[in-house]
Amino acid sequence: MNPFDKRVLGNTDVCLNQLGFGSSGIGELWNALPEDQVQKTLRNAWDEGIRYYDTSPWYGRGLSELRLGHALRTRPRDEFVLSTKVGRLLALPKDPARFDPSPWAGGLPFAHHRDYTYDGIMRSYEDSIQRLGTPYIDLLVIHDIDHWHLGTDAKVNAYMSQLFTSGYRALRDLKDQKLIRGIGAGINQKGTMQQFMDWVELDFFLVALVYTLLDQEVLETEMALAAEQGIGFIVGGVFNSGILVTGAVEGALYNYKPAKPETLARVRSIEKVCARHNVPLAAAALQFPLGHPNVTSVLPSAIEPWQVTKNIQAMSHDIPKDFWLELKSEGILAAHVPTPPQPSSGLA
Repeated sequence: MNPFDKRVLGNTDVCLNQLGFGSSGIGELWNALPEDQVQKTLRNAWDEGIRYYDTSPWYGRGLSELRLGHALRTRPRDEFVLSTKVGRLLALPKDPARFDPSPWAGGLPFAHHRDYTYDGIMRSYEDSIQRLGTPYIDLLVIHDIDHWHLGTDAKVNAYMSQLFTSGYRALRDLKDQKLIRGIGAGINQKGTMQQFMDWVELDFFLVALVYTLLDQEVLETEMALAAEQGIGFIVGGVFNSGILVTGAVEGALYNYKPAKPETLARVRSIEKVCARHNVPLAAAALQFPLGHPNVTSVLPSAIEPWQVTKNIQAMSHDIPKDFWLELKSEGILAAHVPTPPQPSSGLA
């Protein structure tokens, strides 16, 4: 599969490479990172041909956007696509001495608060423009209105109401003014896509963790309904936060928590099929989502230059049709689950 082939994203005119760059890692989710290492990673991504980059004000509390903006500021603006997110605003903490940076291991010392109003989304957009050093942002994503982050129906419904009655108008105004080219929403769990479709009109979903080689429970429900409306998908979290790269090793992470025995057993089953067909686990994980006709791009993260190269190699690895057929015959994938077409194009 050629990482640099392009697909049109949902109800937009935006074309994305099948392989993009996810920027949560450079916001220092797991470890503080030297600036020169991050910039070398981003230079390598550009030099290798990556032209779609996703970030967020939330990633490192502004650090990811600043770092990505520094790397892209001198690049021709019409040669890359940029997405970022809205829903959180950053400010100085009231008590800097007691500031807690969690869940980030590093990042910048800014407090945040949620705001999905018209003014909040407009300010978020303007702040991102300045951090990124760009005259416009291609895709804007509504971020983290879900139980994963908010915990209760009351909070989810309150912020959805705020978005519906106020903030969505800001997104439409930005699109009408051609300051953005597409409106999306970030999804981390089952049920959230349907809620968004009930409230607002979207061009695409950025789906993390819930449509991967390990998990397809949204395929026949929310994804099917979204696809009927022409809504596209960008897929993040393709490695389920680690286990689909490391394999079923001790301490493997699945969706940011230690993997349970049943998850480890399922990954071991996939690894056995991978070994029989000489397919790296990471290659299968990266390529799998693109079997869905409405999936446009996948967004693995990288924090070192070699990781960018490995992601490109994994995406480029030719996977035989029999590999996917065996996953289905073994019951690891259901028979109706779409898988990448053949033949793979590979890279010269």
